[in-house]
Amino acid sequence: MKTLKELQELIETKKDDNPNQSYTASLFKKGVEEIQKKFGEEAIELIIAASKDDKNSIIYESADVIYHMMVLLSNKEIPFQDILNELERRTKMSGIEEKESRS
Repeated sequence: MKTLKELQELIETKKDDNPNQSYTASLFKKGVEEIQKKFGEEAIELIIAASKDDKNSIIYESADVIYHMMVLLSNKEIPFQDILNELERRTKMSGIEEKESRS
């Protein structure tokens, strides 16, 4: 988990950097629609890699998905810890119970 916390902190520090020198800053400058688009593209690339059963590509694309998700969360001002808290809450019940609790 330390790596994810460090990644979140790094993303936060890059928000106001020069977008010509920082990919992260360029995403923030382009806005939430571009961030959402990139997240979606990376998710599709992960699905494609998984369908080809290419372990190295799955690992690479998974990292891209996590990074772009964290940029999206940062843009929405949602701390990654909130996601971890939700996952922890869910581990205290069965998946069936969790889905029923959404109704």
